[in-house]
Amino acid sequence: MSFKLYKLLCRTFTTSTRVPQVCIVGAGPAGFYAAMHLTKNLPQVKIDIIEKLPVPFGLIRYGVAPDHPEVKNVINQFTKVAQQPNVNFYGNITLGNDVKISQLRQYYDAVLLTYGAEEDRILGIENEDAKNVIAARSFVGWYNGLPSDKDLKIDLSGHTAAILGQGNVALDVARILLSSIEELKKTDITEYALNTLAESKVKELYLIGRRGPLQVAFTIKELREQIKLKNCKTIWREQDFVGVENAITNLQRPRKRLTELMVKSFKESQTQSNVGFDKYFKPIFFRSPRKFIVNEKKELTGIELTCNELQGETLEEKKSVPTDKIELLRCSLVFRSIGYRSVKADDELKFDSNGLVTNNRGIVENNTEDLAKMYVAGWLGTGPVGVILHTMGNAFQVAKVIVEDLKKDNNPHLKGGFEEVKKIILQNNYHVVDWKGWEKIDKYEIEQGKLKGKPREKVCSIEKMLEIAV
Repeated sequence: MSFKLYKLLCRTFTTSTRVPQVCIVGAGPAGFYAAMHLTKNLPQVKIDIIEKLPVPFGLIRYGVAPDHPEVKNVINQFTKVAQQPNVNFYGNITLGNDVKISQLRQYYDAVLLTYGAEEDRILGIENEDAKNVIAARSFVGWYNGLPSDKDLKIDLSGHTAAILGQGNVALDVARILLSSIEELKKTDITEYALNTLAESKVKELYLIGRRGPLQVAFTIKELREQIKLKNCKTIWREQDFVGVENAITNLQRPRKRLTELMVKSFKESQTQSNVGFDKYFKPIFFRSPRKFIVNEKKELTGIELTCNELQGETLEEKKSVPTDKIELLRCSLVFRSIGYRSVKADDELKFDSNGLVTNNRGIVENNTEDLAKMYVAGWLGTGPVGVILHTMGNAFQVAKVIVEDLKKDNNPHLKGGFEEVKKIILQNNYHVVDWKGWEKIDKYEIEQGKLKGKPREKVCSIEKMLEIAV
C-alpha cells in the first residue's frame, strides 16, 4: 500500500467517525431551542449544556409568572432534548470563574453563548438607591425562587405603589401584587412570597409609561388578564385617550385589537362606580420619572414626574418629548421595569454600545483558527426583546448557521469536550450537577409542593440544591 493511499484511508476513517462537540453556555430557552435544532439537523453531534445554576430552564423557571403554567409546558420539550444520549446537562458551573471561554473553545468544535440578560437597567436619576425602589427583575426572581433574589427586602405596608414601565414584565408585577391570595395559592409561587403578599396593604397601583396608549409594550393577553382581576378596578385617565379611538382604523391588527380593548375598558370604567373594590389599577401615560422623593431616613415618599408630549408625523415616528410641566405622585413603593441587560461573564467577550455580544447573524467575530468558532443566541445577542417564540426563532437561526459550519469543518482532530473541561472545573468546583442530579431536585420540589397543595415548592438555596442532587 502506498503512503498516499494509507493517508487517504486514515483521513477518511477519522473524519467519518469524528463526532463534532458543541458546548452551549446557558440552560434557558435559547440554549435548549438551539440544542433541539442541532440534534434534529446534525444527528452525529455531542452537546454539553453548562449552566451557572444547579438547575435548568432559566427564564422559563425563574421569569415566567407562577399563574402562567401553560407557558412552562415547554419544559416537557426541553426535558426530551436533555434526555437524548448525545446531550448532557452540567449545572453549577460559572463561566469566567470555573472555566474560561478560551478553554471551552480549545476543547469543543463550537461554543454557543445563550446565558441571557440577568441585570436590571437603571434610570440614573436622583435617589434611585432609596429604600423601596425595587427592580422588577428582582421582584420576579423573588416570587419565583431565584436564589440570588430570595432575600429581597420589600415593604408592602403602604397604600400606594407604582411601576415604571409598561411591558409584559410590568403587568406580571402588577398582577401578582393585585391578585387574590387564594388564586396565588394554587400556583408554584414561593411560600415566603405568598406569606408576604398575604400581609400586603397595597390598594392602589399606578402603571407609568412615558408614551401613550398607542405605544404600550405589553400584549393583549396580559392586559386582558389584568383588567379581569377579581375585586380590582382599572381606572384610566380621560386625557390620555384623546384622539386614540380615531386612530384605531389605521393600526396593524395586533396593535388594533390591543387598542380596542383599552378603549373598551376605558369606556366601561367611565360608567362604573369606583366604590366597592378592594384594589385599584391605574395606568397613566405621557410621564417619565425625574427623581425619587425621599424623607430624612432615605425612605421613598413619592416620584417627581416629567410630563411628556408626542411629536412626529406618523405613528412610527412619534417620540416622547419632555415638557416643562412637573407632577408629583405620592407613593411608598416603586418597581423599575425598564428592561434587562447582559453581564460580561468573561473578559474575552466584546460588547457593543447596546450592551450585547458583538455578532453577525449570531457569529461572534473574534474567532481564531486554532480555537473553536463562537456563537451567540437569545437575549445575549439580540437584547431582551419579544416573547419566548422570538427567542426560539433566533436560536433556530443561529443553530442553523452552526450546523452549516460544522458540516464544512474538515478538521480531523478529535476535541476532548467535557472530559477535558471537567479537569479544569474540578480544580475549584467539586459540585457539578448533572441531569440525574436535577431530576432529584425536581422530584423533591414536586413532593414538597404536594404537601401544600401546589404544583411544586421550589428549593431556593443553592446549598440545599447541591445537597439534594448528590
